[in-house]
Amino acid sequence: MLKQYAIAFLCAIALCTAISAVLVPLLKKKKAEQTILQYVAEHNSKQGTPTMGGIAFIITVALLALLFNTNSRPLYVMMAVFIGYGIIGLLDDGIKIKMHHNMGLRAYQKIIVQLVIATLVALYVYNEPSIGSVLRIPFTDKEVDIKGWTIPLVIFIYLACTNGVNLTDGLDGLATSTTLCYMSGMVALLVVERNRLYMLGDTLAMQRIEETTFVAIIAVGAMLAFLLFNAFPAKVFMGDAGSLALGALVACVAIFSRMSLYIPIMGIMFVVSCVSVIMQVVYFKATKGKRIFLMAPYHHHLQHKGLSETRIATIYSVITLAIATLLLIFGA
Repeated sequence: MLKQYAIAFLCAIALCTAISAVLVPLLKKKKAEQTILQYVAEHNSKQGTPTMGGIAFIITVALLALLFNTNSRPLYVMMAVFIGYGIIGLLDDGIKIKMHHNMGLRAYQKIIVQLVIATLVALYVYNEPSIGSVLRIPFTDKEVDIKGWTIPLVIFIYLACTNGVNLTDGLDGLATSTTLCYMSGMVALLVVERNRLYMLGDTLAMQRIEETTFVAIIAVGAMLAFLLFNAFPAKVFMGDAGSLALGALVACVAIFSRMSLYIPIMGIMFVVSCVSVIMQVVYFKATKGKRIFLMAPYHHHLQHKGLSETRIATIYSVITLAIATLLLIFGA
């Protein structure tokens, strides 16, 4: 199994690197350029950088996940959700490029489609015997059956994760490196969980864990490769196609392994992005114009404080890895 994991990891790096190397000049040629928000002065130099680079790792993850795991309905569902959210992002990016501004699909349009996909997968998860309504409780060896509450929880997780990763995708390499560290932590936790299920003799859930581990490992390899093109100064942005797909994958890996409760802990930096925006908006309206942060999401606040994009990405990554390590020691 370890050898297969290693092969999948290396294949992901090679394939995503190759696709990105072809995709970046193609996007430039097609003038698929990111329109930069004018109120982020530090980003003026990024005008003209191609976007939709997330296509590279979407293809990589979907293709290799199906190649290394065959005849698995849950895996097909996971990849369908991953690609589905990517398509929403592609439509959003396409409108931005065509209209030459930073407003793509309207918020309600994106939310409606996201809700439809999330609801369908929530119903599937609830009725899938190897997943169902059981959740692992962090920092314990216990599980809890939340029964019908699974459906609203799964819907909320997909909306939260997709928007959390999307909001974090505001600096070169930030969402990529943070998700890379998150997925690396999930790989370690999944290996431990697989061993626990083996001791319990739960072969059905163990098979699901093995498939999900392959997906997470492939995602780590793809993120490493994409980071070669997305790290500061970025040659390409992942776009909403990439960030929404990644957010869906963050949710899928945890949900399909019954580890949904680990998301807000290990994905704390995604939580920070969401909460900082909510706090800023609520406080701004309540005080009629005052702000908590210089700019939200929080990474823009740090940028206005003088921190470089590389340093901010490093801080987010280190925090994510540190929490993943703590979870591995005390929470697995």
